This record gives sequence, structure tokens and C-alpha cells, in this order.
Amino acid sequence: MSHHAPARWLVTYDIVEPRNLARVFKLLKKNGTPVQYSVFLVHGSAAQIGSLMVQIAKLIDTKADDVRAYRLPENGWKATLGTAILPEDIWLNAEGKL
Repeated sequence: MSHHAPARWLVTYDIVEPRNLARVFKLLKKNGTPVQYSVFLVHGSAAQIGSLMVQIAKLIDTKADDVRAYRLPENGWKATLGTAILPEDIWLNAEGKL
């Protein structure tokens, strides 16, 4: 995968301080779609995700908080259990948009 090729990413976080949590949530909401508590789907290149992680690093306590970004495979599959934030009939396209 090229450093500039678009991909889908799951960005997850576990943040202790409520103020930092709110800031990270706001930043991720601008850049992606919430799919579960503390989990966002973000569409972008590896370079864009790297830049986003740098921005997040400025908002958190790196000794107490945990933020991770996982690149999703192009032809991945999903399995779900329980109640989802997004209704089942709503699908996210390749760009991570509804």
C-alpha cells in the first residue's frame, strides 16, 4: 500500500481525563464516523492517519491514555452482535461516508 493511497482505518481510544476525551472525540468526529463508543471509521492515507495521530498526541496524556489506528483490509468482512450505533440498513461506502 502506498503511503498516499486511501484506505479505511479503525481508530480506537481509551482516555482517562474527560476533558481530553471530549477533545479527541471532537477531532475524530470531524475526520471520521463513530461506529461504536470510542471507535471511529476514518478514511484516509497512511500519511493522513499519521498526521491525525500527531494531532491526537497533543491532546492526550501519552502515559495514561491509549489511542490506536488499524488499517482495514479492502475486502474485509464484519460480524456484529448486539445493538449498533448505526442502524443495520446503513452501510459505509469505501470513503467511510454514509
